[in-house]
Amino acid sequence: MQQIKLEKAGPVLKPDGSPVVGYSTKEMLQYNRRAIKALPWRIKEWDFYQVSDGEKCLQFTLGHASYIGQLCVMLFNFKTGEKIASISKLIPLPFGSMHLPASAEKDNIIDYSRGGMEMKFVTKGNVRTLFCQCGEFEANISLSRKNDNAIVINIPFDQSAKQFYYNHKINCMTAQGSVKCGDQEYNFSPEDSFGLLDWGRGVWPFSNEWFWSNGTGTVDGEIFGFNLGCGFGNTSAATENILFYKNSAHKLGKVSITHEADFMKPWRLTDEDKRLDFTLTPMYDRTTKDKVLFIDNCCHQVFGLFNGSVVLDDGSRLVIENLPAFAEHAVNNW
Repeated sequence: MQQIKLEKAGPVLKPDGSPVVGYSTKEMLQYNRRAIKALPWRIKEWDFYQVSDGEKCLQFTLGHASYIGQLCVMLFNFKTGEKIASISKLIPLPFGSMHLPASAEKDNIIDYSRGGMEMKFVTKGNVRTLFCQCGEFEANISLSRKNDNAIVINIPFDQSAKQFYYNHKINCMTAQGSVKCGDQEYNFSPEDSFGLLDWGRGVWPFSNEWFWSNGTGTVDGEIFGFNLGCGFGNTSAATENILFYKNSAHKLGKVSITHEADFMKPWRLTDEDKRLDFTLTPMYDRTTKDKVLFIDNCCHQVFGLFNGSVVLDDGSRLVIENLPAFAEHAVNNW
C-alpha cells in the first residue's frame, strides 16, 4: 500500500473544498472552518481526552455536530465495571459558537460552561491541563507529552468530493491529577497513567461505521503506544495506523480489527504486512447509545489486555504482554 506523506505546510482543503489527502506525524495542514464548502449543519468538531491507569478511565468530550453540542465527562473502573460518574450537558444549535481551536498542537484555551457544568482545556507547549466541575464532581488533570510524534490524517469519502475527515491523535502522554466525586477522591500517577487526545474536524456521510483501537503503556521500560483504525472513509492514500516507541513513530498500512457477536470474546487485530499481531482479551464493554434529534449512535468501547507483537521500521520485534488498552466498534447516524 502506497501512502501519501504530507511534507509541506498548507490548507486542509483545496479551493474547491476537497481535502488535501495524506498523513503526517506532525501538524502540517491548517484547518479553516470558513473554507468548508458544505451545509453548515453537516460540520462536526470535537476534542476528546482519555486518561487511564490500567484500572480507572476518565473521559472528557467537548464537541458538536453543528445542530447539537455536548459537554460530557465519565469516570469508570473497567476492571470492576463500576460506573463512578457520568455527566452530560447538551447544547442545542451551537454551530460555530463553541469556538473550538483550529489546531491540535498550538497553544490554546477552550473554556465552556453550560447548565452548571464547566469544562476547560489548556494547551501550552507539551503540557495540557484538563478541568471539569459540576456539582460535587471536580477533575484536575495534567498531561505531559513524551513522544514528539502523533498521527494526523486527512482523508476523503467516496460519497462526495466535499466531504473530509481531518483527525489528529496524540498518544504517549503521562497523566497526573485527581478526581473528586462527592466524598471520594481518585488519583492518577504519572508512573502508570497515560493520556490520549482524539481531535477531529470534518464533514462526512450521515450514516457511518468505524473500528478504532488505541493504547499506551511501557514495553522494556520504554513508553510504547499505538493507534489503529479501519472502516471509516477512503484510506487508500493514508491510514491512521501507527506505532510509537521511545521518541519515534512507525507507520503501518491497512489493519483488520475483528470481533465476534459477543463483544466480550477475544478480538483480533492484524495488518496486511504482518507487522502487527494483537489479541485483545476483554474486561469491560463500555456501551454508549445516544438518540436525540437526528442522532442515533451506538458504540462498544471494549477495554482489556493486549497481547502479541509488533515489528518496528528497523525490523526489530517488540513483545506486548498484558498492556491495558481498548478497541471499539461504532455504528453512527449523525
